[in-house]
Amino acid sequence: MSWAAVPQGPADPILGLVEAFKLDTRPDKVSLSAGTYKTDEGKPWVLPSVLEAEKRILERGEDKEYLPIVGLADFFKVARTFALGKESPSLSEGRVASVQSLSGTGACRLIGEFYNKFIGAGTPIYLPKPSWGNHAKIFEAAGLEVRTYRYFCPKTLGLDCEGMLEDLAAMPEQSAVLLHACAHNPTGVDPTPEQWKMISATLLKSKSKIFFDSAYQGFASGDAEADAFALRLFESEGHQFALAQSFAKNFGLYGERVGVLSLVCADVDEMKRVESQLKLLVRPMYSSPPLAGARIVRDVLSDRTLDAQWREECKSMADRIIAMRQALKDALAAAGSTKDWSHLTSQIGMFCFSGMTPEQVDELKEKYAVYVTRDGRISMAGVTTRNVGYVAASIHAVTK
Repeated sequence: MSWAAVPQGPADPILGLVEAFKLDTRPDKVSLSAGTYKTDEGKPWVLPSVLEAEKRILERGEDKEYLPIVGLADFFKVARTFALGKESPSLSEGRVASVQSLSGTGACRLIGEFYNKFIGAGTPIYLPKPSWGNHAKIFEAAGLEVRTYRYFCPKTLGLDCEGMLEDLAAMPEQSAVLLHACAHNPTGVDPTPEQWKMISATLLKSKSKIFFDSAYQGFASGDAEADAFALRLFESEGHQFALAQSFAKNFGLYGERVGVLSLVCADVDEMKRVESQLKLLVRPMYSSPPLAGARIVRDVLSDRTLDAQWREECKSMADRIIAMRQALKDALAAAGSTKDWSHLTSQIGMFCFSGMTPEQVDELKEKYAVYVTRDGRISMAGVTTRNVGYVAASIHAVTK
């Protein structure tokens, strides 16, 4: 049988940029597209706490057997406590169903399949406009109807809170809604605590299925407890919600695919039924999750010394990103830009939504070898003390 009729698929908008960057031979090229942390020397960094945990695991001589369908229980138990807190009533009452997932992407796909099966095919899921580029693809592939709610205001380069609340209040019953727990991707714009309270109050009046995607806890502000504010607020106010956790960014475990999907349920019986259905979804999809990264996170979060060390290391990553935001803002002013770049420092997390147009981004790549996604999203991890002046001058040249 011939596959001659199979068409060439389009390149992924982000991974395609990474490949184009690798092929670029210009010496001053700068990659500001991929969402992976780099040191100020532009190098990947394996956290020392992660290396120590790996060393201990190897010294113990742990086996390489298959994990159960739900994954490594000792891992997801500490992971959901990390998110919801030690005082979580849902955890103390035993009504949180969890399965280890293939990072945050896998958790999103699992909840999409769960909604499809138990709310119905074609269920609308509302995403912030904009959202991570893969969100819509994941939920469409799971058979849901992707819709959006207002989130980012292009005029202010900040949150359109009024529009967001109006759209959330107008959602049909039994809709699903996705919220970014912190460090919104791609904008870096997060609600304030007071705005989160208004969002919670609005959603309490609806019968929507709330889904938090948490990919940056600790990495956003440098304080893992502060970054969990929305999650803990929603639990304290009586919401039942689903939660995706990824440990790619905050632990630097990009290739280990370490994630968790949890659902806060009404009671223990509901938790057991939900967990049973999650297992039935996982089994034909990938059978059981990876082992190595889950053991690392388990060991770090369950050991007081390693946990404290990790928190300092995670804060150092967040602090470098924050420092580069200020450095880029200062360098743009030094380059002669008179535009208001205050959003560079008011936004948070790995990404900055620069406000550049697709045409300006294209010019940035073609003329200056600075690679940014076409929506103007800058990965601040790619900005260093060595290249910040060149990046700023290039951005100024295309935004005059």
